[in-house]
Amino acid sequence: MTAFTPIPHAVDLTLKPEVTAFFDEPTNTVTYVVRDPASTSCAVIDSVMDIDYAAGRITYASADAVIDFIKSHGLTLEWLIETHVHADHLSGAPYIQGKLGGKIGIGENITIVQDTFGKVFNEGTEFQRDGSQFDRLFKDGDTYQIGGMTAFVLHTPGHTPACMTHVIGDAAFVGDTLFMPDGGSARADFPGGDARTLYRSIKRVLSMPDTTRLFMCHDYGPNGREIRWETTVAEQNAHNIHVKDGITEDQFVQVREARDATLAMPKLIIPSLQVNMRAGDLPPPDESGKRFLKVPINGL
Repeated sequence: MTAFTPIPHAVDLTLKPEVTAFFDEPTNTVTYVVRDPASTSCAVIDSVMDIDYAAGRITYASADAVIDFIKSHGLTLEWLIETHVHADHLSGAPYIQGKLGGKIGIGENITIVQDTFGKVFNEGTEFQRDGSQFDRLFKDGDTYQIGGMTAFVLHTPGHTPACMTHVIGDAAFVGDTLFMPDGGSARADFPGGDARTLYRSIKRVLSMPDTTRLFMCHDYGPNGREIRWETTVAEQNAHNIHVKDGITEDQFVQVREARDATLAMPKLIIPSLQVNMRAGDLPPPDESGKRFLKVPINGL
């Protein structure tokens, strides 16, 4: 049975925010600038910081493209939203914040992720596991403002414990719960992930109005099709290969767990987790002033 998603009274699902997408080809990640149509206020969702992992080199071309867009359109950045702690790309949020301001927000269960991976990477007591690296920790049902728009937040775990879906007007940014209908759903085998929980989270998202626009965090162009990142609740319910109408929870779990057993770890999981659990900041420098990323042996 589909879980009903209550809509806070202050939220107007008829508003149509202006959504501009930036596709990062190396990580297949989509970053969004979401603008209040009645003002210059905007938010950035799931930004990217570039890394040449083999060379240990950080650059900012992806984030600079977003910054240039915001500046050239005279926008005011109010929020930098992370839908979850990404394991496949590094967040550019603190870099963008340093240039444009805004608050960085993530789900309150970031503390679970920090505790889990603080142990994996053998972080010392100086690594705070209370989410204090972020400006706002969202709870299920929380609201926040982007200009005159009231956005609200759904806790949609399963991929990770901290996954949240952000609903802004008629647009929902689903992170790594869903892919495009021919891509199905995200993996659920990371620490704290669970396929059954993921199914219930997806069904919660898909209980929203049929016309709700859904924006993906990733697309991989299955079967060679062109990259796409926008769909609707109606399209997902009718055609999603993993969770369309008629597929039961047990069927989903069987398919998802079988699929997950075949997947390799994301190429950037080791640097991504160390950086993203710190809200996008790099690990602190050692006594010589140099920064390092750790590689846990047999730790993942």
